[in-house]
Amino acid sequence: MKLKSLAYFKNFGERCLTDLDAEKEKGTKVAGIYCLFAPTELIRAAGAIPVGLCGKTHEPINKAEETLPANLCPLIKSSYGYAVTETCPFFAFSDFIIGETTCDGKKKMFELLSRIKPLHLMHLPYAPEEEHALRYWLKEIMKIRDFLASQTGNTVESGELKRQIKLHNEMRRLFQQIMAFYKDGGAPISGMDMLSVFASKGFYVDPIFHIHNLRSFIQELEDLKNAGLSACDAKAPRILLTGTPIGKGSEKVLRLIEECRGIVVCMENCTGIKSIYSLVDEDENDPYMAIARRYIQLPCSCMTPNQGRFELLGRMIEEFNIQGVVDLTWHCCHTYNVESYLIKEFLEKKYQIPLLHIETDYSTSDKGQLKTRIEAFLEMIRS
Repeated sequence: MKLKSLAYFKNFGERCLTDLDAEKEKGTKVAGIYCLFAPTELIRAAGAIPVGLCGKTHEPINKAEETLPANLCPLIKSSYGYAVTETCPFFAFSDFIIGETTCDGKKKMFELLSRIKPLHLMHLPYAPEEEHALRYWLKEIMKIRDFLASQTGNTVESGELKRQIKLHNEMRRLFQQIMAFYKDGGAPISGMDMLSVFASKGFYVDPIFHIHNLRSFIQELEDLKNAGLSACDAKAPRILLTGTPIGKGSEKVLRLIEECRGIVVCMENCTGIKSIYSLVDEDENDPYMAIARRYIQLPCSCMTPNQGRFELLGRMIEEFNIQGVVDLTWHCCHTYNVESYLIKEFLEKKYQIPLLHIETDYSTSDKGQLKTRIEAFLEMIRS
């Protein structure tokens, strides 16, 4: 049974560029973003369109290494390489950039990127549970509001911000409904196909239209479920993919897992559930405080301690009947690399679930080695 609505997500980038072109003709500003910490509700309330920027393929890295050190995270090098080679159409459409201090490499790269386009850097509080952290982060949110006003010429109205909060929450709820089909042993489509669906979170121009298509997709998934159809063999090991973000061009580990007859039923990383599991409080009187509370709780490895990640992983293991965890770390991503030890310890003590830690980059030179390791890991689970 083919899913008609899946084509909408698989061709999403091309559709987005066409829509962006139409919006630019109207004078709408476009905000380029790289991270989940960018408050998209606030960007849209300022009359701008947030779009995720390229940074997940190997091609522009050589050019980036003319400026950046070679022993740097490939995500950072790819992001900068796309900017300086002018080969990312979304970067070309962007009028300004919103960056964030999730790691030392990115924040220094953003200093260079600010020479190309206007850029606002969000300074994250690294200890979210500390009493002063929320107050500090709220001030950072207000700085973003002021920057957006300076770039768009629009004042953010409280009513419009609350409307955008409701729209974004609705979208997150729909993604949660989509993921619910993977619970209780289900797997309606492959992890590779689901990657296309989740990638759309960063590129839609019209939220109402996107919500409509998500609802259509959910109905098709319901039809699949009622027909008793699945994307994989019932005996395929159910894998949770965690760690650094992936995307089109950097999905080799996800692809190899499924080529080796495993099934990725959920992704905890920024590409997946981490971005949709929590909502902004719609009943909070101050919408800026509501946004601050939600975004400060994102369980990124740059936070310390990062207890939220363990809580989210535990919840996913229980809800999605996980049999094994693959923890992906890009080379030189030190926060995720160190945290992998804690994740392994957590899984062994609480769930007795095996973990495969993979450290790699965007190149394909190690695919053979990775395939051997993944096959052995899946075979261990099957036995």
